[in-house]
Amino acid sequence: MKIIFALLAYVHFLLYLCAFLGENIMNKMRFLIIVFVSAVSMLTYADCAIDMMHVLQGGYDARVMTSSEMDDAMRRDGDEVIGRYKLEWENKQPLFRHSFLADCYLVDTQKNTRIKLSEQPVRDAVISPNGKYVVYAKADNNLYVYKVDFKTEVAITNDANSDIFNGISDWLYEEEFGVTGLFAFSPDSKMLAFVRLDETDVPTFEWQTYLDERQEARLYPELHSLRYPKAGEKNAKASLCVYDLYYKTIRTIELPIKVEDYIPRVRWTQQPAAVKGKEPEPASVVALTLNRDQTKMAVYVANPKSTVAHPFYIEESKYHYVDYDLFNQWQWLSDGRVIVVSEKGGYTQAYLYSSQGMEQKLLTPEQRDVTAVYGYDEKAQVLYYQAAVTPMTRQAFALNMRKGITTQLTQREGMHALHFSKDWKQYIDCYQSLSQPNQYTLYKAVGNGQWAEDRVLMDNDSVLQAWNASGLPNKEFFTITTERGDVLNAWQIKPLGFDATKRYPVVMMQYSGPASQRVTDTWRKRFGHYLAAQGYLVVCVDGRGTNARGREWRNATYMELGVKEAEDQISAAKYLKTLPYVDGDRMALCGWSYGGYQTLMCMSKQGNTAIWQCGIAIAPVTSWRLYDSAYTERYMRRPQVNSSGYEKADVMNLAKDLTGTLLLVHGLADDNVHAQHSWLYVDALVQAGKQFEMQMYVDDNHSIRKPANKEHLHKRILLFLEKNL
Repeated sequence: MKIIFALLAYVHFLLYLCAFLGENIMNKMRFLIIVFVSAVSMLTYADCAIDMMHVLQGGYDARVMTSSEMDDAMRRDGDEVIGRYKLEWENKQPLFRHSFLADCYLVDTQKNTRIKLSEQPVRDAVISPNGKYVVYAKADNNLYVYKVDFKTEVAITNDANSDIFNGISDWLYEEEFGVTGLFAFSPDSKMLAFVRLDETDVPTFEWQTYLDERQEARLYPELHSLRYPKAGEKNAKASLCVYDLYYKTIRTIELPIKVEDYIPRVRWTQQPAAVKGKEPEPASVVALTLNRDQTKMAVYVANPKSTVAHPFYIEESKYHYVDYDLFNQWQWLSDGRVIVVSEKGGYTQAYLYSSQGMEQKLLTPEQRDVTAVYGYDEKAQVLYYQAAVTPMTRQAFALNMRKGITTQLTQREGMHALHFSKDWKQYIDCYQSLSQPNQYTLYKAVGNGQWAEDRVLMDNDSVLQAWNASGLPNKEFFTITTERGDVLNAWQIKPLGFDATKRYPVVMMQYSGPASQRVTDTWRKRFGHYLAAQGYLVVCVDGRGTNARGREWRNATYMELGVKEAEDQISAAKYLKTLPYVDGDRMALCGWSYGGYQTLMCMSKQGNTAIWQCGIAIAPVTSWRLYDSAYTERYMRRPQVNSSGYEKADVMNLAKDLTGTLLLVHGLADDNVHAQHSWLYVDALVQAGKQFEMQMYVDDNHSIRKPANKEHLHKRILLFLEKNL
């Protein structure tokens, strides 16, 4: 099924390009033929061993999924077989950004049968390691276990309601910690650890929708509500529990954390080796905790029977946040040792820790960021990982811990994401670059730490041929040295039919959010190429605060979001004006979400010189006081302790300084960056006597996903640029 989605995504992209390549209908028809050939070639490899959509998503972003994360995602999506069983989902009903309720079926791959787990829709179903249980949640936010051998369902919890979540994420955890299920089976399948969230005290945000299920107007708008903790407001209360599947008892693990601290990850250690004549020791529960300001990360290891927890690892900083997400890369070894990934040394690096939590060795001393850990081959004692050899590229490495030798597995410039077989005998290299669409190649181990190419699973040559036939240029990397001496990475897409003797209008597209990255050596053909086809020079610049350049660069914007990022975009725009093919009197800035926020910041700080004649801000944050606690406080701490930072970062305070023509865009049903941000900014502009343009989309969310709305927005942007540049 996923390969079909991948096919449709490619076809949609290519059709989209086709629509805007010019008026010559014969060229468009020729392009459609190429699209069809490309589609057929993709279907040829429907049996590829990995989830292509996960690979595509990982490749498109600067961060890729680890092997363990891929396995978890595939298991939850029904793409992984546990023993003889797998899961299939039907009739999905979206909840938040990633979660959904659906009919879930347990498929017996040996007997070719399937059983519906529950008459009610379920979410986040997971099969136990021994294949005897399936645990899932329902709409009532309680956990249930399905006993495969007996075909019976038993409730694990019964105390949940609309404000209490057992084993599953609320909106905040899903949006900001990237997790939907907060439960995990022990390796022996005897116990289940889960996080309980109580958001009873969290304030409620409300909004209206105006259309019914048939997309017809409601006589009276429907009111929606969501527990949404804004910066400085009360958070959900988190606790850690363990359910014993045999005794049907729940124990609470006593973690020494404050009431509003976070527990965003839970897992288990490996099963201790059995000792003859003794009762087997249980594996330990592992919980990642964060204090509210996310300046302290503590990893606790707990005995599931005694409920006693002790700290295994603590990392704390006075000067920046601690990156909790690196916990996803940690590896627990069978002897109790742990490979810890941390940026405490200035770069994201891997360390070896003893079973007692003592640092033993720095495994990756190179001054570059480790960007993913694929896993550890116990038998060969080899650690496989990915690192940013340059900020724009990713290469894969093998560290033989017995010999202390590191080998680079991949060579081609670009982005490599590896997915290994469970026996570490094979891997698939998911490769892409500016000039190469996603390519999947199978490699096999040939002994002595050596690997040999087995075959190409998918080359996407037809996609590349179609792209080349379009005549559109690829991105080009370049660097910009700012007025303060920083070197910024950037890319540009030159207009269709570029002539170096001409001067072109410029559209700067940026995001600029902390720990993000948009300038990467990836195959990514999106709206920027559409604009290039219309005669615009499209540029993107990664400023301070972005990823893959070490901790100091990543934390440069800490406690004052928006200020330094705007300085860098302004400096970059001034540089662009010096290029002979740039029309410095026709420049625009465009961004979405954090990028929309940055558009407003830049247009308010550019002064009367009008660096940008116009700007487009889509779904922008306008005040960090209005945004959610986990994201905002990670980079700004609470407003109670950083009031000056919040004031400097508030674009509503700068509305009077806005220069240039603004197009403000928002979806009225945005549950992430609420339309409240734009409405209050509108009032600030009106009070300051500023004229502007505005486009709202009824009942659409942060991504403005409705096809008609998306098409309308693209045309709206083009018309706005044509009018103002």
